[in-house]
Formats: sequence, C-alpha cells, structure tokens
Amino acid sequence: MAMKKFDLEKNKALKLMQSTNQTGPDRYGKGSAATTTTLDRRERRKLDQAQGLVPFACKLNADLVAQLKSRAENHPGGLNGLVTELLEAGLARDVS
Repeated sequence: MAMKKFDLEKNKALKLMQSTNQTGPDRYGKGSAATTTTLDRRERRKLDQAQGLVPFACKLNADLVAQLKSRAENHPGGLNGLVTELLEAGLARDVS
C-alpha cells in the first residue's frame, strides 16, 4: 500500500525534527564547552553553599576596587579572603 504524499512529507518533517533535536557533544560542538561551564558553576555554587558562602554584590568606587585588586594579588585568600578579612576587622572595630 502506497503512502500519500502528505504522509511522506509529514514523516520527512518528523525525521528532520528528531535529527535537529538530538543532543550530544558532537552535534555542532553543543555540550562540549557550554555544558562543562554550566556544571562547573553548579558545582562551585554547591561547594560555596556547603561552606556557608552567599553571593553579595555591591557598587564601589573604581579607585577602591583597584586598591582591593592590587592588595588581593598578594593575599592568600584572594579577593574574597581580603574583603572578608577587611569587613570582619572593620565591623569588630566599629562594635567596640
């Protein structure tokens, strides 16, 4: 029994849609860079949460940020460690 032209075209369209929806690292590079970056961010976020760290954004003067970055180069904890240390020291001094 022969298929109607409409059914043939419909099947072609379904095959095309299935082939374009395939996921995998070989399909035009999808999944190779983007997926690993996303997983790294997720893993980092989970590790930060386990340590009790919370993202905190604020706006600072550009000169102050430059000073922080230059000091953070030599700090063992990096920028996060330096800012934490400075905030703790400032808050402890302010309370006394």
